[in-house]
Amino acid sequence: MARRQARATGSGSWLPWLGLALLPLAVPPAVAPGGCPSACYCVATPELVQCRYERLEEPPRELPATVHNLSIAGSNLSVLQRAAFAARPLPDLRLLRLRHDNIQIIEDMALQGLPALRTLDLSHNPLLSVAAGAFAGVPLLRTLQLNQALLATPLEEQLALALRNLSLRRLELAGNALRALPAALLPAGLEELDLRNNSLQRLTAAELRILEAPGLRGLRLTLGANPLSCDCALRPFLAWLRAAAARVPDARSLRCAGSPPLHGATLLRLRPEGLACAATEGGEPGRLETASYVFFGIVLALIGIVFLMVLYLNRRGIKRWLHNLREACRDQMEGYHYRYEQDADPHRTSAIGTPGL
Repeated sequence: MARRQARATGSGSWLPWLGLALLPLAVPPAVAPGGCPSACYCVATPELVQCRYERLEEPPRELPATVHNLSIAGSNLSVLQRAAFAARPLPDLRLLRLRHDNIQIIEDMALQGLPALRTLDLSHNPLLSVAAGAFAGVPLLRTLQLNQALLATPLEEQLALALRNLSLRRLELAGNALRALPAALLPAGLEELDLRNNSLQRLTAAELRILEAPGLRGLRLTLGANPLSCDCALRPFLAWLRAAAARVPDARSLRCAGSPPLHGATLLRLRPEGLACAATEGGEPGRLETASYVFFGIVLALIGIVFLMVLYLNRRGIKRWLHNLREACRDQMEGYHYRYEQDADPHRTSAIGTPGL
């Protein structure tokens, strides 16, 4: 009995230590000055605040004044109104992520009160309208992420006005079904442009000239996961890509789309003379080749019409010539027939054979 009591006493001696170990988990973390929003949580320190899938209809107003990174995802911020984040000054906020928040409208001065903001992520939002002064309150903005945010309606002109006074260094436009280079959205001094997973078939000669403008010669762009069409219209882009491969970090991974035999072929391994123009394609090369065939057919038709007109105008002379040709042939055939009959006559043959009798 004494042994059992000793064992029970020994086994229970670790319970106070277990309670002390679990005590920090039961006590909520200390809240820094300014507090952490009730619908969000602060990671380690209030400098990083994340609000995920809380169905917020407006940005939280009780944000810590020392926050550096703020992420709001899965909410319903359909309209970013004027001074949406200015309820309390956030002088140190540098990164703002607003992904999957159903943002459709961004009003003038919507980001007022964020003077230190350098990175803004608006990806995966169905943007419908962007005011000309939407980014007027963030003069230090250098990175703008708009991945899968321009699918609802074309916003190139509106965004061009909104970005005109910014000095962007990185612009992300991946997954927006773009069919051409968004030249209006490329400010001078832009260093990185993400165009992956769009609908680009090629970069035309005019677009390549834009990339060679003085303010964009240092621009690096990524083009992966685009349906590049490997026909003769790709030759200018292929030549530029080989000469400026350092400006396209994923140049070695670019591949042809479409049907075999070039499907999946690496662009940098193609030869320009091997890129044929297909008339069945809807691009410019196909239209030019179709027009060439049509022109060739018209020329042949004109030649045929001229030939028929010549025949018609000289029908009497041709008829006379044909009559004379027929008579000459008849005379020739009669001569051959007469000679054949003479040669086949036995009496004439025997008379010629015995001249002395």
